Amino acid sequence: MSHALVTGGAGFIGANLAARLLADGREVVIYDDLSRAHSAANVAWLRERHGPDSFRLEVADVADRDRLTDVVDGAAEVFHLAGQVAVTHSVDDPMLDFRSNMVGTMHLLEAVRTAASDPIVVFASTNKVYGELGHEPELQPTRYVLPDLPGGVPEEQPLQFSTPYGCSKGAADQYVLDYAKTFGVRSVVFRQSCIYGPRQFGGEEQGWVAWLLLAGLRGDPITIYGDGRQVRDVLHVDDLLDAYLLAVDNIDVAAGHAFNIGGGPVHTLSVWTEFGPKIEQLVGHPVPVTFGDWRPSDQRVYVSDITKASALLGWRPRVGVDEGITRLHDWLLSESELVSRSE
Repeated sequence: MSHALVTGGAGFIGANLAARLLADGREVVIYDDLSRAHSAANVAWLRERHGPDSFRLEVADVADRDRLTDVVDGAAEVFHLAGQVAVTHSVDDPMLDFRSNMVGTMHLLEAVRTAASDPIVVFASTNKVYGELGHEPELQPTRYVLPDLPGGVPEEQPLQFSTPYGCSKGAADQYVLDYAKTFGVRSVVFRQSCIYGPRQFGGEEQGWVAWLLLAGLRGDPITIYGDGRQVRDVLHVDDLLDAYLLAVDNIDVAAGHAFNIGGGPVHTLSVWTEFGPKIEQLVGHPVPVTFGDWRPSDQRVYVSDITKASALLGWRPRVGVDEGITRLHDWLLSESELVSRSE
């Protein structure tokens, strides 16, 4: 059986995807440098859940062309999730960001292009490729809204790369699409919004849903960058994995397309004015919060228009915001060591 390759497979989304594939009886190769916090814990969780020999782990850098070429050989699908994930880190070290996101993706695409197995490529891009959108937000009591985009941001929205992260992911996004057009690589791009769920340990720089909920459980002080009324559409990781697998199953129509993938207009949340009360209700006590300056290129509103994914893939989110947050809360509580310490 040809294997499924998951780059970044020891991360939050990657570990959940690997678990889904293994549960489906697939042969899985995880390619990860294990540099991020909790990646080793995710590998241990997968081994405990599915068996110590249930998958092959390749510990290597995403920019290592030879190692990538080796693991792509014989793959049926490549889920490319590896890379640098935080805007702030890209500003601190733009060369590392470029190497991880752009160089790594190019090495992967070249390996796929020459692979005899003709693998499908699913690439995890980001809504940051649209920059600050150029639409004037309207301020309401608990949130910003974009009156001229009531259905969310469509794929026809002009790209506007901003920050090194936006540039590296945006350039990689475009190369993945062009390799479908120029070389016939069966590739699909997902411009992902805020993904959350179990195995997301969260951090101040990335993974804000888990980070804020975990801080609330610990009683740690929270800093919100901006006024807390910025809005995102949030998507449970189980729904994202459904989209990935539907793209593979429908690759004849999905290849060469970019999809905006998030919760859509129905699954939205303002970062603090709406999420904060939910956290306090779940943890049972007030949560201390302060506010800092806006971060570079922070969108006041980002909501995905998911019409295209619905039409071409037959996909829609199934996990509601309250249900998903409660599920994440319960998972965090089950990780007693994580909740009991501040990092």
